[in-house]
Amino acid sequence: MTESVSLRRRRALQLLSGLPMLPLAASLAGIAPDATARPMTGAVRYRFGSMAAPSLADPARMAETCVSSTLTKRVGDHAETYALAYETLFLTGDAVPGVDGRTVIAGGCFDIDNAPIIDPTAPDQRQFFSDCPDGMSLIALPHARSQRPGFRRIFAVVQFEYTSRNAAGAPVYGKLPSPIAVLALDQDERSGRLTLASYSNVDTRAVHGLWTTCGASRSPWNTHLSSEEYEPDAVTIARNARFKAFSQHFYGNPDTANPYHYGHLPEVSVHADGTGSIRKHYCLGRISHELVQVMPDERTVLMGDDATNGGLFLFVADRPRDLSAGTLYVAKWLQKSAADGGSADLRWIRLGHATSDEVEALADRLTAADIVDVKASDPSDPAYTKIPFSGKTQWVKFVAGQEKAAAFLETHRYAAYKGGSLGFTKMEGTTVNARDKIAYSAISYVQSAMKNGSGGIAIEGPAAGMVYAWKLDSGQSDDAGAPIRSEWVPVSGRPLLLGEDLAVPDTLGNLSNPDRIANPDNLKFSEAMRTLFIGEDSSRHVNNFLWAYNVDSGELSRILSCPAGAESTGLHAVDDVNGFSYIMSNFQHPGDWESPLHDKVRGTLEPLEAANYNGKFSAAVGYLTLAGRVEAG
Repeated sequence: MTESVSLRRRRALQLLSGLPMLPLAASLAGIAPDATARPMTGAVRYRFGSMAAPSLADPARMAETCVSSTLTKRVGDHAETYALAYETLFLTGDAVPGVDGRTVIAGGCFDIDNAPIIDPTAPDQRQFFSDCPDGMSLIALPHARSQRPGFRRIFAVVQFEYTSRNAAGAPVYGKLPSPIAVLALDQDERSGRLTLASYSNVDTRAVHGLWTTCGASRSPWNTHLSSEEYEPDAVTIARNARFKAFSQHFYGNPDTANPYHYGHLPEVSVHADGTGSIRKHYCLGRISHELVQVMPDERTVLMGDDATNGGLFLFVADRPRDLSAGTLYVAKWLQKSAADGGSADLRWIRLGHATSDEVEALADRLTAADIVDVKASDPSDPAYTKIPFSGKTQWVKFVAGQEKAAAFLETHRYAAYKGGSLGFTKMEGTTVNARDKIAYSAISYVQSAMKNGSGGIAIEGPAAGMVYAWKLDSGQSDDAGAPIRSEWVPVSGRPLLLGEDLAVPDTLGNLSNPDRIANPDNLKFSEAMRTLFIGEDSSRHVNNFLWAYNVDSGELSRILSCPAGAESTGLHAVDDVNGFSYIMSNFQHPGDWESPLHDKVRGTLEPLEAANYNGKFSAAVGYLTLAGRVEAG
């Protein structure tokens, strides 16, 4: 690369960083979720130019990560527009450099002894590796140094949700422990380009391994907040063949793994040598953790719940920057309207206070029978309470004296029992617009529980889902009248963006309008760009997209298209790392075909995606960057 080209690229990448992160003063005024433009006087303004959805006129674009969007920076009357591009750090299954100089397999799975888990169906007896990279955090440490002149050392943590299938094609979802890794990255001081220096698998033995890690976020104190979703049901665990297979692969014994050790919030700390350490926080509820958001007070954690009959949960830590102890709450939905996604006020029910050590000790010694008795049909006994659970109706009776265990190990059942609104269907990523004091949640689908009155929720909305906006405020109390010690409590909500279902599929096979969001999943907000980024996990778009929504102008722009059948994951918007900004973006399971959605494209795209992604066993970890200037004026 010549010096002039390098300098131009540096200037281009620096446009993404713009202003430094805005001060997050506690006195910022909250506004209603439906508030419109509030541009900052004299500020740098950003606009993403939307790209067209790829089509069969150019099938190669449908079978890869496709980017033809733009970014315009405007200061006063002067504007510069740059083309966006996608940079791949690696594909899972690639041989990449380890911290000790030996190569390792990206996304590779390991057992309790940190030995590679081998796929017995592979002719070459290869290590199992994931095709599902998910949550990702970009982290800079003050004392880390690159050994390459002209480069800075930064890091990323990336987690891998699951492995779709073995070499013979049989499904292995949930049967393998989820890997999580620290990437040491060299950042070019001139261009901002990132290259992989080393890959280090995080040792998870101390936390009993990881279960289906999904979305993630970076904490304000510079750690990676992971997730364990679809917690295994301890009540029916004896019949759970998938969990037994997980236990066999990790421990070498199908009966060793304890279901109460999974469904929690892991936290990864990165070290300057490119390794990482992990701990699990057991006191944030055992729910289908997805992508949590820590508020600017560094104590309040808002949590979606990617489940059928899920809830909106809030955790307030006892101390800033420490999630090892605090109080857990669940929202009660007080519906105000039903049409177009509905709207509601929220009240908060206190579930309990605990330390992580307390709950882990309970998990070590208790079984489900020690905590709750569950009936699948009405026992005609007033001692049992009817609740919704995982799309069905159950009747529960909790064991006296085990309220703490119930709150933190049987959280879904206990929250419903206490009156929480356990009626959300797949509430996924959460993020915060701190300046306006609004949080956003992805409601991936509006179906079943959200329509039938579970937990008081009975709304109308598209199968394509929506993004909800929650007004945040201080001075709130729980159901017993005790104050909630946070200034960042959601008090009301309504949709910010709605998908649109089609009456009949379009010519490509889309079931929902491809020019609007469908089944949002990952969410991240950029304070500097005043932009909400939205990644899809849709069974209604032929290709899943990554969107940018400007909260001031209301403009929605498609900025990336994933390979058909793949899910947009790993979203992380980083406003400033050494003067450069990045939009981290991965995808998982390319060519995961669904019928009838992909019937018209599968025959054409199958060989292309197989060629691009190692027979569809691999997926990409990467980021959006700027490719060059388009125009200035």
